[in-house]
Amino acid sequence: MQRPPVGDDLPVARHFVVEPEARAAQLADARTDLEAVVEMRGQPVTHVRFEHERLEAPFPERGVAAGELLEVGDARDLEPDQVVRVVRDALGVRLGESDANVRAEAEAAHQGHSTAVNELSTLLRERQPCVVLTGAGISTESGIPDFRSPTGIWAQYDPMEYATIDAFRRDPVKVWEFYGLRLDTLAKAEPNAGHLALAELERRGLVSAVVTQNIDGLHQRAGSREVIEVHGSIRTARCLACGEQTPLDRAMPRCPRCGEIMKPGVVMFGELLPAEAMERATELAREAGLLLVVGSALEVYPVAGLPEETMSAGGAVAIVNRGPTGYDGRADLKVDAGAGETLSTLLRV
Repeated sequence: MQRPPVGDDLPVARHFVVEPEARAAQLADARTDLEAVVEMRGQPVTHVRFEHERLEAPFPERGVAAGELLEVGDARDLEPDQVVRVVRDALGVRLGESDANVRAEAEAAHQGHSTAVNELSTLLRERQPCVVLTGAGISTESGIPDFRSPTGIWAQYDPMEYATIDAFRRDPVKVWEFYGLRLDTLAKAEPNAGHLALAELERRGLVSAVVTQNIDGLHQRAGSREVIEVHGSIRTARCLACGEQTPLDRAMPRCPRCGEIMKPGVVMFGELLPAEAMERATELAREAGLLLVVGSALEVYPVAGLPEETMSAGGAVAIVNRGPTGYDGRADLKVDAGAGETLSTLLRV
């Protein structure tokens, strides 16, 4: 939705309000007040806490003032007592048309999450040792884009041009231009509540190790000590010509030994995973009383096969992930929620 031109002589509220589309700007009995309005956008929105101010301007037929539309990304992120009002059609903004079931749905969602966290807490204490397997879903909460979602990195960049070992050998400068952008993002990212909670669980003796598909180093920065990086790390660079490995402190470094352009220390398509890291991850999965999967859809093998190792050895599998995974029907517990909210709540149970 676009902000239409507003004359300088009309006072406009500084807070956000809902803007109807242009074809429905004439609303016979719409009014502005201090209650919140949210437009349903394809998926149920169960609760919201937004504010907007009254506008005291002579808008035609008391139409809702133009502004910016704020949307709820996931209703489960808020508490039931944050419900004010929700309407299903922003083009028919009679503010009395709220959804009668909104609060009940919010309370049910909140109660369901609380119950799942309690079950996860029980598993964590009864099925030791616990090994955690993390994927991109934990780092997206730090502002790091994932790869495979509709808005992920591969929606903008063809992985065959930027993320294969053949692409690097063919044009290392082009590949480094792509990784240079990622380095900027990673440099600004900070560990989030999920990373910090896992580090605290390790300090309490409830998590023995973290196996991660992520290359960002946020687990280590959060304080986790036993971290196995099965997809490599963006913190290092390696020379394909002579094997030299160095810390990565700038984009496109040259090898201090032979002068060749070094490769990022991440595993590219067409490369084998680090043998030592993968062997250690498999060993940990087999020994785990509980494998806790956080923020991974379990789509990329061989790492996605680690739950099988745990289950075959008699261990339990719990999954915390927004959206489905390949093991939802076989896991002992699935929590469809964010990593930060779930793991930080787990600390208080």
